Amino acid sequence: MQDVLTVPNEVAAELAGVGDGVLDTLRERLGCTISLRGNRLTLDGDDERVVEARAVVDELVELVEGGHAIGPDTVGAVVAALDQAEDIRDVFDDVVWRHRGKKIAPKTVTQKRYVDTIRSDTVTFAIGPAGTGKTYLAIALAVKALSEREVGRIILTRPAVEAGERLGFLPGDVLAKVDPYMRPLFDALYDTMDADRLNAYIDRGTIEVAPLAFMRGRAQPVDRQVLTPSGWQEIGSLRVGDLVIGSGGRPTPVLGVYQQGPRPVFRLTAQDGATTVCCGEHLWRVTTPDDRRRGRQRVVRTDEMVGRLRQRHQHRFELPLVEAPVELMPQEVPLDPYALGLLLGDGCLTTSTTPGFTTADPELAEALESRLPGIELRHKDGFDYVLRHVDGGRGGVIVANPVTVVLRQLAPAGRLSGTKFVPEQYLINSPDVRLGVLQGLLDTDGGPVVQRGRTCRIQYSTSSERLRDDVVFLVRSLGGVAYGREGRAPGHARGRAVHHRADAFILDIRLPAGIQPFRLRRKLERYHADGGGRPMRFVDKIEPLGDAETVCIQVAAADSLYVTDDFLVTHNTLNDSFVILDEAQNTTPEQMQMFLTRLGFGSKMVVTGDVTQVDLPREQASGLIQVRTILQSLDGIGFVEFGHEDVVRHKLVQRIVEAYKRHAEETGSTRHR
Repeated sequence: MQDVLTVPNEVAAELAGVGDGVLDTLRERLGCTISLRGNRLTLDGDDERVVEARAVVDELVELVEGGHAIGPDTVGAVVAALDQAEDIRDVFDDVVWRHRGKKIAPKTVTQKRYVDTIRSDTVTFAIGPAGTGKTYLAIALAVKALSEREVGRIILTRPAVEAGERLGFLPGDVLAKVDPYMRPLFDALYDTMDADRLNAYIDRGTIEVAPLAFMRGRAQPVDRQVLTPSGWQEIGSLRVGDLVIGSGGRPTPVLGVYQQGPRPVFRLTAQDGATTVCCGEHLWRVTTPDDRRRGRQRVVRTDEMVGRLRQRHQHRFELPLVEAPVELMPQEVPLDPYALGLLLGDGCLTTSTTPGFTTADPELAEALESRLPGIELRHKDGFDYVLRHVDGGRGGVIVANPVTVVLRQLAPAGRLSGTKFVPEQYLINSPDVRLGVLQGLLDTDGGPVVQRGRTCRIQYSTSSERLRDDVVFLVRSLGGVAYGREGRAPGHARGRAVHHRADAFILDIRLPAGIQPFRLRRKLERYHADGGGRPMRFVDKIEPLGDAETVCIQVAAADSLYVTDDFLVTHNTLNDSFVILDEAQNTTPEQMQMFLTRLGFGSKMVVTGDVTQVDLPREQASGLIQVRTILQSLDGIGFVEFGHEDVVRHKLVQRIVEAYKRHAEETGSTRHR
């Protein structure tokens, strides 16, 4: 059977291809004689072969007339599409990304299915030989997602097993050390965007290219404190299932705990004195002045902030505060929290005499008396009151003062002003209990402070260093900030100067809207009249501290944030990111688990590899081979298998891949573990 097809000259030129490459591929794949003279294409051979060949040629002609460039690899894609009853135009018309007139689109049916899987699933595994476009298409999709602000950063990684992931002996900085192993990823990036823009993204950390070993970071030393519902706990002692406090103030479970070994660490200090220690790759959610104007936030690494902490003489990186009062474990208390705050502020708690209270505000005396059952505040003289047991009196049976009994139980009894403190069962308690104590302290020893042109702040002073620290804890646990200083202000008592007054610890406090710092009417009215300013916390210093044993955790909170030392809010998972793990056949099962559990909210992950090219030690299992058995049934995870027919490089590459596949099947030498 012979079939002759006449096509326009420009179509005939495309069907021939450069050096007759397309025409030679047609002859090789279609099983019939094909000749092209001018614009006449002749098919000659068995009836069935000619019919099949004509269907392929018709599809190629439609592609050319539709504006698509074709090459030798296009022939295989058309044949595969016809075999699977697919419309080849759906494959070629799905343009993933355009750059400088170049269109990046699937070239095979499997590539099209791969692109669709990445779009629909959260995690995609692409397994198959080199040359099938697995990494290239994933990077193109990542760049598109970044340009359209679907994600905030791109992270590209691969295991650098050729150097055993021991890169310290190589010359140069980190980028120079890993460049040979990451070069294929850089090349793909330079194909999808301008060099200047790519370099700017890399400098800002928007695009991160690093070996998998470097992603183990985002850790803190094992002795750092993390807030749990029952108080502070060392991060190194946490286990999966434990509860920690998230940014919203509520408990969130720990999903993963990963030992990181010794790593260089830094001390990060905020301008309010809050401080913690973490590695250089540890992540922080921050807001810059530019972000604030645009109503957005960003995630940066610790080492990305070094040397960039100021912007036009102001702090650059604002850290988040807990968004609501922290919900700690509620417990019964023997004394009303507000009454305890009043007594710690202006009470006489020596227990050598009947407890007393000093105030110039009768409102506070009445409030205290109403919260102490069985106690009446009897005016003594001036501003002094005695906390008298209603059943007590001179002579007769001696009745213990209930306030004295409770204070002895709590331990503040017998304390002078310089040694007072808030008992732990009031600190580690519900928001209402903590706020009640703070209001009592501020009603007695605090007050609103107004300066012209500035919002109202709260000032508190005490001669007890421990009580100062307890007040800072209370303020921070409610979502506020406190700035401390020391001083010795001139003192007066009963109109006389006190020359040996102790040093005062002074706190300037700002609390979030909705938190009432006072119950005393005159102070509260003044505070509301001038308006309390928004509490803010900025990164002030980052200093290297040497090496420390480290660990990282993953939490279930939607934003992946948790509360560490001094109520600093931090996290270490990859939110709003497009993450690509290349050459994944060279990961161990432990590395694969570590990588996958870094998945954050609003993120996508693509894992690519060739299970026939494992470079791990022979006794070491490949995480990519194992992962399919473990995760195949989970929703949101897709697997795409590529074959030799999907190779889109030189046609000889397809033959090489197929030859090695046959050899492996015949000899059983394929490495599967």
